[in-house]
Amino acid sequence: MRVATITVSTSRSAGAGEDGSTPALAEYVASMGAELVGAELIPDDRAGIEERLREWADGGRVDLILTSGGTGLAPGDVTPEATRAVIDREAPGIAEAMRLASQPHTRYWMMSRGVAGLRGRVLIINFPGNPKAIAEAGEPLRDALEHAMALLLDRPAGH
Repeated sequence: MRVATITVSTSRSAGAGEDGSTPALAEYVASMGAELVGAELIPDDRAGIEERLREWADGGRVDLILTSGGTGLAPGDVTPEATRAVIDREAPGIAEAMRLASQPHTRYWMMSRGVAGLRGRVLIINFPGNPKAIAEAGEPLRDALEHAMALLLDRPAGH
């Protein structure tokens, strides 16, 4: 499985503070045994997020795109809207599972607005922006992602 990651943070992309989300996404990708083919850090700009999602999804180089950041309630948090604008079909159970997995770790779990869906045969998943939350929210997805990617890549899925 080939994966691209996009960290969405206006402050981090401008050089303010340390970006912990990009390395956390890379660790998550490695823990799945997947190949990280690209990692980007971009500002919270809906048009820019849409552009990067389209370029990665339509470029034929990746099977999965993981984003981090821009999924909260702040006015500048527009990653879910950008994602919805580029996907063909939503996969709501993935986002729901991530929120539920976050519940034991933060009392703010229900404020995540992340979405997941397909653009063609590329799966796009919005992770929270907190580096620690990436592993926590992503834990229940490991087996399901393997199955989902088998289905999308026309490989035996075992069902």
